[in-house]
Amino acid sequence: MFDYETLKLVWWVLIGVLLIGFALTDGFDMGAMALMPFVGRTDSERRVAINTIAPHWDGNQVWFITAGGALFAAWPMVYATAFSGLYWAMLLVLFGLFCRPVGFDYRSKLENTQWRSAWDWALFAGGALPALLFGVAFGNLFLGLPFRLDGLMRSSYEGSFFALLHPFALLAGVVSLSMLCAHGGAWLMLRTDADLHARSRQATRLCALVYLLAFAGAGLWLALGIQGFSLVGNVDFGAALNPLHKQVSLDNSGWLANYDRYPLTQIAPLAGLAGGLLAMLGAQLNRGGLAFLGSSLAIVGTICTAGFALFPFILPSTLDPASSLTLWDAVSSRKTLGIMLVVAAIFVPLILAYTLWSYVRMWGRLSDKTIEANPHGLY
Repeated sequence: MFDYETLKLVWWVLIGVLLIGFALTDGFDMGAMALMPFVGRTDSERRVAINTIAPHWDGNQVWFITAGGALFAAWPMVYATAFSGLYWAMLLVLFGLFCRPVGFDYRSKLENTQWRSAWDWALFAGGALPALLFGVAFGNLFLGLPFRLDGLMRSSYEGSFFALLHPFALLAGVVSLSMLCAHGGAWLMLRTDADLHARSRQATRLCALVYLLAFAGAGLWLALGIQGFSLVGNVDFGAALNPLHKQVSLDNSGWLANYDRYPLTQIAPLAGLAGGLLAMLGAQLNRGGLAFLGSSLAIVGTICTAGFALFPFILPSTLDPASSLTLWDAVSSRKTLGIMLVVAAIFVPLILAYTLWSYVRMWGRLSDKTIEANPHGLY
């Protein structure tokens, strides 16, 4: 089995993989529903958009549940601090996610225009709100969170929900929302035809452009206006857990230092920009597969950009920088990480295999005729 230091690093990578898996799969669900009221002009078109994700959305959320479980087991202090301190933000995300299953089940129960329109906007909120707030959360990681640890490793959070809505965090939210909307638009390009396909193509092109501008703007702001964190002195990467046994400095190069220290990490932001451009090109050429590949690359590049910049920090603290949680000192025991690695090695490939099988079996374009042929068998 790996030594403790290696296990810590492996689980940092694995949780990143789970987040990327969630963004790639459930991301196009959220993006498609965020676009649905705008690209779908008729009831049939909106039902087509909904049914492109109907066979997959609940399976896609397995990635979200798995990432949450892995966070709880691998980084318990991070889980406790984030979920208690960011309680209202997390609750708002959950309420947004609740809108989707309820909206899918109840929207078409009544043939009433107002009823269906209300559920359409609920589905919009269920897609757009989590996509926005996930980005806001990542933006706040770069700003730092107002918490501190006492001598018994108990965390006390001294912030509020509205304090999270910093302009930089909101810009990060725009990055996330536009990125996932471009992903959802590319998905609709692949699965629809006629006018809905044409409007999805336009939406993909616009969202990819917004993503590129917001991503570049956030990077520039991070370089010039956000104070970064850095570890000071020698760190015992395999030591027992105590986040207070370290020194942290605040310097403007903190969040960019890893890109100089590890030049290979510069691939991540370049991949994000290349992905956005590829998504725009695919939409321009009316190539849904190329657009979807580009939006997927943008997602991978964006999440890796954030992870590489923050490394090794997970939750930086503005009240007491020494209380900041890192992947070296906020993790579970070596035995726990080792058992989890064995479990992950078994079940993550199973999830991947099932996901791929479900997409292959349920692939195909949907149209108004599909809805007309199945008036009661589809959402």
